[in-house]
Amino acid sequence: MVQVLVAGAAGRMGQQIIKTIQTMPKLSLAGAFEAEGHAAIGKDAGEVCGLGRPRIPISAGLAPVLAQGDVLIDFTFHKASIEFARLAAGRGLAMVVGTTGLSGEEEAELQQLANKAFPCVHAANMAVGVNVLFKLVEKTARILGDAYDVEIVEAHHRMKKDAPSGTAITLGKMAAAGLDRNFDEVAVKERNGIIGARTNQEIGIQSIRGGDIVGEHTVYFAGTGERLEIGHRATSRDNFARGAALAAAWVVGKANGMYTMFDVLNLNDL
Repeated sequence: MVQVLVAGAAGRMGQQIIKTIQTMPKLSLAGAFEAEGHAAIGKDAGEVCGLGRPRIPISAGLAPVLAQGDVLIDFTFHKASIEFARLAAGRGLAMVVGTTGLSGEEEAELQQLANKAFPCVHAANMAVGVNVLFKLVEKTARILGDAYDVEIVEAHHRMKKDAPSGTAITLGKMAAAGLDRNFDEVAVKERNGIIGARTNQEIGIQSIRGGDIVGEHTVYFAGTGERLEIGHRATSRDNFARGAALAAAWVVGKANGMYTMFDVLNLNDL
């Protein structure tokens, strides 16, 4: 049985992950925690998420439960995720990181820590359907080539802190890979005012924030006289949590280093 620690246990994703763990026979909730000072500290994790079964108190920070788990699932905040990774490295604790908004320096540190001390699955989106979408976008871009303009529109709830979404960024990178372009050089993440005609190389990303939208992503391949649209629409957080749980069951026992959901879902050769 894989013993799982859940970061941000009282948050929306944390609660959904805890619920999902209870449905998977290979996983067991071993610890749950929140940031220092959070109102849920000391409360039962099961009661907080409406289960009433795990009898696991929510601790203040990772340190009190660090020794209890085989793997940590983290969907919190970029600065917190790096702190967790530093602690995980000291014990060789496997990680599943779904946090978005990491800076280039933070990405590099997470990679370095994983290479040295623990196996880590890190993905902008852990939903099975979204990871299939990533592959479809890369292949479609390769087939259509430079004759089609690539534009990405993403929509999320009003509380999301980062923009564009990590999923939208990954979609842009997959399209750029299919087109043999450097994403950092061609990405256009906002447009305002008299900006002139669109260049042939750019990949545009636009963000929408409002209400309780769970997550929607559409990739447009716009050509002359026709447009191809490929997208994904999430109606609940269940799919993200299930993907994270699958990753947690998969990553324990793997060699140190960084993995993606392509590894978990065996999509690398597609």
